Amino acid sequence: MQLDRAAAAAGFALLAHETLASTNAEALAYGGSHRGADRVWIAAKTQTAGRGRGGRLWVSPPGNLYATLLLHDPAPAARAPELSFVAGLAVHDAILDCAPGLRGRLALKWPNDLLAGGRKLAGILIEAEGHDGALAAAVGIGVNCVHHPAQSAIPATDLALAGANVSAADLFAALSRTMMLRLAQWRRGQGFASIRADWLARAVGIGGDMRVRLPQRELFGHCEGLDEAGRLVLRLPHGGLKTIAAGDIFPLGRAERPPGFPQKG
Repeated sequence: MQLDRAAAAAGFALLAHETLASTNAEALAYGGSHRGADRVWIAAKTQTAGRGRGGRLWVSPPGNLYATLLLHDPAPAARAPELSFVAGLAVHDAILDCAPGLRGRLALKWPNDLLAGGRKLAGILIEAEGHDGALAAAVGIGVNCVHHPAQSAIPATDLALAGANVSAADLFAALSRTMMLRLAQWRRGQGFASIRADWLARAVGIGGDMRVRLPQRELFGHCEGLDEAGRLVLRLPHGGLKTIAAGDIFPLGRAERPPGFPQKG
């Protein structure tokens, strides 16, 4: 693994490992000690305890990309969730840099997934901790380059299956540059309106009927869009609005609509 020259010149650092339990866990431990650099990539060829959002296991065989960017004091703590949108755009940019033939097949799925042909290609996990009054944010990224799980809540794919021969190392080099550029656009949260607009231009599911899976329940409704903070705005069957900060979303087919759900067409 190597950083893009522009990212290295801008002060980003890289700590590359053969194996880690979790790149996010390693990044947060590093952030707790704050041993120097404020923008450090932690990468591994494989993980033994990789994790996704909600504590799910992230299966991590060799050949895929597993990397976390540790950011020391990147923004006020309330802005940390916006990094999911920043990272999603950066991953989208990096894949198209390496595999331009996938243009038109990639889409961002709220809140933290990248799809190729409707199947999950990459995931993002944002974790943050406070240390001495400053925020340490871990921006975890996993991209299926040559492997994907056979069984998952969202059907998955990988770059090779999608027809793109891109190594994890080449993708990481591109990602280190595109992430640098998207962070500059974000400007510690001051530029989130621009990030949000770019994300929406690449998104799938916004404006459609959906099922939203939350930790304790499920909701059904019509997605009205995202609010200014990036939260999902769901119009419920009775007409009220619900704002959701995180959850798993699934398109809602006609046969899946619950009783009382408005029928269209």
